[in-house]
Amino acid sequence: MKQFVLLTFFVTSALAVAGQHNELFEKQLFTIDEDTLRCRILTPVNFKPGTKYPLVVFLHGIGERGDDNEKQLTWGSSFFADSLNRVKFSAIVVFPQAAENKKWAPYSHDNKKDSTRIRFYPDSPLTSPTKILLSFIDTLISTGTADPKRIYVGGLSMGGIGTFDILRRRPDLFAAAFAICGGGDEDFVKQYRKNLPVWVFHGTDDQIIPVSNSRLMVNAMRKNNALVKYTEYPGVGHDSWKNAFAEKDLLPWLFAQRK
Repeated sequence: MKQFVLLTFFVTSALAVAGQHNELFEKQLFTIDEDTLRCRILTPVNFKPGTKYPLVVFLHGIGERGDDNEKQLTWGSSFFADSLNRVKFSAIVVFPQAAENKKWAPYSHDNKKDSTRIRFYPDSPLTSPTKILLSFIDTLISTGTADPKRIYVGGLSMGGIGTFDILRRRPDLFAAAFAICGGGDEDFVKQYRKNLPVWVFHGTDDQIIPVSNSRLMVNAMRKNNALVKYTEYPGVGHDSWKNAFAEKDLLPWLFAQRK
């Protein structure tokens, strides 16, 4: 049984015009049976009921996991909440939060022993946060709130890995994606939608998830005819999201993509 808790979803967020950018993101809960997804949602400034809006889903890194429904806004929220971006790129933006012991994708990574080793489990089922997230997206589409031709996903670090994984789980769902300092199994791309637009970012000096992970995925996607953009930042470590969110072309590129 699904329970959709919309804590003044489409009312107060449209009226919030001042204060900290985090306050613009409404706290929401989406529950299926006994599993609950905590998320923060940014709605368009002049939200109009009955209008289908583009939907952007952003997956946080491993350090932002928890149950406070707050930490997932640490990186990226100010970028999407920027007043000029909200006006120019009217969309619903969702920042879900995975629980402390959960991940967006089934993989293991022990950076204490070998930072270059990420092991993927392609035959594993969806992780619980991603499973309920996909159900949440489907709900927004079915209620006529999200435009099914303009669904976008992106993420950093663990969320970048989750982005590469979710694109194979529902290949026909997303219009475009962006992955920051992430990685994936090169066999994933065989399941991606044909001509899928993806923008990948990574720092060359990343010691947590080495740049070779993104290079591997970019090369595999290019061989599979994906529409790939790749940006590498020389001398940048595992915080390349700061550079990515400074890219003036990121949002124009993202919102130009349609299925």
